[in-house]
Amino acid sequence: MTTKNTRIEHDLLGSMTLSNEHYYGIQTQRAIDNFQLSPNKLQDYPELIQALAMVKHACAQANEQLNLLSHEKAQAITSAAKQVIAGNFNDSFPIDMIQGGAGTSTNMNINEVIANIALTDMGHEKGQYQFMHPNSDVNMSQSTNDVYPSAVRLSILLKQAPLLAAVTELMDAFDNKAEQFSDIIKLARTQLQDAVPMTLGQEFKGFASTLKEDIRLLESMGELLKEVNLGGTAVGTGINTQKGYANLAVNALADITDMQFSLAEDLVEASSDMGAFVIYSATLKRLAIKLSKIANDLRLLSMGPRAGLSEINLPARQPGSSIMPGKVNPVIPEAVSQCAYQVTGNDVAVSMAAEAGQLQLNAMEPLIAVNILESMSILTKASTMFTKLCVQDISANEARCKDLLDNSLGLVTALNPYLGYEVSSQLAKTALTTNTSLIDLIREQQLLTEQQLTDIFQVSKMTQPS
Repeated sequence: MTTKNTRIEHDLLGSMTLSNEHYYGIQTQRAIDNFQLSPNKLQDYPELIQALAMVKHACAQANEQLNLLSHEKAQAITSAAKQVIAGNFNDSFPIDMIQGGAGTSTNMNINEVIANIALTDMGHEKGQYQFMHPNSDVNMSQSTNDVYPSAVRLSILLKQAPLLAAVTELMDAFDNKAEQFSDIIKLARTQLQDAVPMTLGQEFKGFASTLKEDIRLLESMGELLKEVNLGGTAVGTGINTQKGYANLAVNALADITDMQFSLAEDLVEASSDMGAFVIYSATLKRLAIKLSKIANDLRLLSMGPRAGLSEINLPARQPGSSIMPGKVNPVIPEAVSQCAYQVTGNDVAVSMAAEAGQLQLNAMEPLIAVNILESMSILTKASTMFTKLCVQDISANEARCKDLLDNSLGLVTALNPYLGYEVSSQLAKTALTTNTSLIDLIREQQLLTEQQLTDIFQVSKMTQPS
């Protein structure tokens, strides 16, 4: 029964009065009532909404090709799906991302919204499901157990592009600094102790190179997500589908998304295995750990300004203390590290949820989805912040780099080929205990000629193979 402002819908458990403003139906409302667990609502994850609508679009096309769905209904479903893909109905997805039921609430949310959009476009009232049913029509030849994992994979791939763009921009910023600092010679450190000379450019180039590795790795791991179980329905056996449907649906999804999706070789295995999500999440964690390590290095190199290394200057972004006048803290690198810790925690949740799968299904997949998507959002924003508010404006203290190098014992390593390890070690020890320079000790003991000293201690030569 429908009134001007409300409608009554029915399901297995009974009836419910719904506001006619809502495009979602009774099963979505039950999920809203049941799962009030987190601030993470489906409407806040537009890539997942888009992905779900793209899957429904693809399935409708496949069903029409097999003459299971009339042309009128198929067109109404695909038209509604396109409107959802365009972002016009994001507020119709208010359910919690964390939910029981292996994603059934999410699947029914998209089914009901598409059904009601289609109904209104066809000239009917919302809820008149005899003309377009959320299950029988929109969910035809489908199950949550193949729709949801396929959509989650697609949503990650949709979200991957901006993440890779942000990390690439950060990599380029480090590359630019590497070129800018290519002639600044400084002291490298291992175990926080004086080591050997290097250039500041080499140090920053290392930051760029390590990010380049992870860009390539994320692209590679993304390929694993392009194998889907769409068409496997409940457990991978393809129950309630016609022969050929799975390939038609996957091919349609590939055309709609312009991504090379393929049908999993074993749909039963693909319906329960979360391995691709585990390794993708681990790759995000790897990137997070690298970002935090770089952030820590920048904090150490900028430590000071007068009582620390102070080899570089980080841009001042805000006053650093409510009690110490003039103090400025490295707030951007600190925030990057905190983002990394959150991503690491998300990866633990993904791992536990993947392990919790039982028999032919993993009911914990919603937790996997929300944590991977959140990690991607955090890393995208952190990388952009790191680039624009920190790395682009880093400057070098060239004189400080030279002073620390000249007064260190790091140059002693260059003596190994000439004096041997034992003699060089003794020289370093004596220089340290007597507060004497290495060169003065060598001259005093007449171990090398002046020409040899000049040749050996050309510091620029120490930053590359001789």
